[in-house]
Amino acid sequence: MTSANLASPELTLIAARGLSLAVWEWPGEGRTLLFAHATSFHARCWDQVIREFPGRRCLAIDARGHGRSSKPGPPYHWAAFGLDLAEVAGRLAVEGAIGIGHSLGGHTVTAVARLRPATFSALLLVDPTIREPELYGQAPLDVSFVRKRRARWKSPDEMFERYRRQMPFERWKPEVLRDYCHYGLLPQGAGFVLACPPDGEASVYECSKEPEANLHAEIPSVTIPVTVMRAGYSGERQFSTSPTDPKLASRFPRGRDVLLPEYSHLIPMEAPHLVAEEIRRLLAAV
Repeated sequence: MTSANLASPELTLIAARGLSLAVWEWPGEGRTLLFAHATSFHARCWDQVIREFPGRRCLAIDARGHGRSSKPGPPYHWAAFGLDLAEVAGRLAVEGAIGIGHSLGGHTVTAVARLRPATFSALLLVDPTIREPELYGQAPLDVSFVRKRRARWKSPDEMFERYRRQMPFERWKPEVLRDYCHYGLLPQGAGFVLACPPDGEASVYECSKEPEANLHAEIPSVTIPVTVMRAGYSGERQFSTSPTDPKLASRFPRGRDVLLPEYSHLIPMEAPHLVAEEIRRLLAAV
């Protein structure tokens, strides 16, 4: 592992599409790395990957409904996330970046590659939620349990201690779980609340199979190099297995498939070093 990126990120709130969208920026030089997180997570879940790139400019966005960004009421249609990020990339004049997206974030950066082609020179899609074409338009996922998530906590430390010995968190790197808990809560009253409210999280999942979330017609036009990291671990808990179309990489003109049999859908939390390795591979290629 390289030395830590000692530069502290700067938080900027960008007014875009009627929202306030939070962007964390690590200053540096060279080709920009732009990170998009998964449903219910936040930009700072990428810290342990970003620390592997000291001195390089990195940007990570809190998607609508997450982190420090605005939280409009449901529904959360998937097209909105791509439009948001494309607007932010334009405001920040991002061009030729490497786009790194996990789950929902993988779908988002793929959408941006078509909405604003100059944004990216390559993509790393980490177990992206881009399903097989025939699954779109089917009944939404039953995620009623998500709305029952515990939303209030005394502190990030309480959250960490509660989760660290539970699945799926016990598979995570402890430092990633610390980042998740520290930045995944917002102060409210005498305690803290989830930075991604359960109703919003549930809506994102429920909208994931809507026809408008289907990117397959656009994927052949994404001609930049694309690496797809896919999970192979089959756990008993929901969301532990991969939502990614197994043929996804072959659908991109310059796609490359990387199957990781021992890892679950939460690859960046379990193996940030592997994500960093694939980013370096793309940086060398472009």
